[in-house]
Amino acid sequence: MRDDCTDYRQLFLDDAPMMDMRAPIEFTKGAFPGVVNLPLMMDQERQKVGTCYKQQGQAAAIALGHQLVGGAVKQARLEAWAAFAKAHPDGYLYCFRGGLRSQIVQQWLKEAGVDYPRVKGGYKALRTFLLETTEQAVEQCDFVLVGGLTGTGKTDVLLQLDNVLDLEGHANHRGSSFGKRATGQPTQIDFENALAIDVLKKRARGIRQFVLEDEGRIVGSCSVPLALYHGMQHYPLVWLEDSFPNRVERILRDYVINLCAEFTALHGEDSGPQLFAERMRQSMVNIRKRLGGECFQRLSTLLEQALEEQLRSGAVDLHRAWIEGLLNEYYDPMYAYQRDAKAERIEFAGDGVEIREYLRARAQH
Repeated sequence: MRDDCTDYRQLFLDDAPMMDMRAPIEFTKGAFPGVVNLPLMMDQERQKVGTCYKQQGQAAAIALGHQLVGGAVKQARLEAWAAFAKAHPDGYLYCFRGGLRSQIVQQWLKEAGVDYPRVKGGYKALRTFLLETTEQAVEQCDFVLVGGLTGTGKTDVLLQLDNVLDLEGHANHRGSSFGKRATGQPTQIDFENALAIDVLKKRARGIRQFVLEDEGRIVGSCSVPLALYHGMQHYPLVWLEDSFPNRVERILRDYVINLCAEFTALHGEDSGPQLFAERMRQSMVNIRKRLGGECFQRLSTLLEQALEEQLRSGAVDLHRAWIEGLLNEYYDPMYAYQRDAKAERIEFAGDGVEIREYLRARAQH
């Protein structure tokens, strides 16, 4: 039998298959990419055992656990664990702290003729390792930010680089008021875990300098890890430039055409475009206070006309009017102010090709 594992780094570098013994409620709060939840106890069973533990002690709680997960219930769960073990002979199992639950499952599997190793320290040790991975990178690595006005295509440039940490990609959000995707965002813990694994794998490939988009603390509902965010207030900056017409077209593509296609793929031809239209209206409402009453009314009217035309004929041309207004009256003044505030940190400015070449050359030093 393979030994129980404490090499957390290798587990993540290898994308080792893992089954998580925690209850579904624990798993949904946060887990690791690709891990399968095959609980020893369901939420209600875990709650009953927890109450029993508090009132009557460990022995009574274990006895109740065996009573709740016995007979046909035990057999069905055992079959699921054995099937996972057979499908993933190189995998591992774990519970919250690598304690009782994973030991019980490991023992039951052994009695059924399946030797399967567990992760010592469990979820808690794996999670701690990942939090430390991000913090160590902040201490030990070099970082540079890409800034620029809305619609300059910062993400397009970043995704052509090998050393990017794509915060918006990990958060499944485009980072602006209109940046919410058709699919939901990960939990905060899932976001942090995926980001840390990305850092770990890139560092293992020898990358010592990372490129990030110049983000605020919050990307949609996901918070950038505090150590990294503090660093981002000081890291050097490159500034991406593009023409106003190009920026309008890019926003039209990403936030209207592609987002509507996302909603349609997810919800079908009938509901998708309607749900997309609702999302757009809500995004405008979300910045109502910052726009001011008159500006909000004017841009909302333009948005409504554009949505009606799009829903009627599929044409998206009318969207340019509110996009232009929003850039001129809201985003550009805000970003111009930010650029002035960060001017001394800007070490290079240029278009997409120039920025990409500059950052590639910079990474070689």
